[in-house]
Amino acid sequence: MAKKNIELFDSEWAIMRIVWDRQPCAAPTVQEALQKEKGWAYTTVKTMMDRMVKKGLLKTKKIRNLYLYSSVLSEPQAQKGEIMKTLKRAFDGTLTPMMQFLIENDELSENEYKELEQLIKNRKRGKPSSKK
Repeated sequence: MAKKNIELFDSEWAIMRIVWDRQPCAAPTVQEALQKEKGWAYTTVKTMMDRMVKKGLLKTKKIRNLYLYSSVLSEPQAQKGEIMKTLKRAFDGTLTPMMQFLIENDELSENEYKELEQLIKNRKRGKPSSKK
């Protein structure tokens, strides 16, 4: 899959979170995990997952008559696509105004401010982030 920014629908996010956590996994496993939250029938989940295979988000491996699904798209790739979409849409593709908005609108806790400061300090020193 090309390393372009991927945008997922909300339903695809729900499925991908289960797949990332349990891969390889079968459609019934995903449907069962989402049953309480979404109430989706097995056929709905299977159809969505098959479409995600066609889109290049998932891949399958057949064992006898069971299809196991794995992610082609990593969680950081999906997160990057989501952030880039928001950045382009709301902030004309510029990161600084987005960060300024988050900082100035009291959306962050004191702990999150401290974590951001530490991440910036570490980046300036050339240290890798301990977060994923």
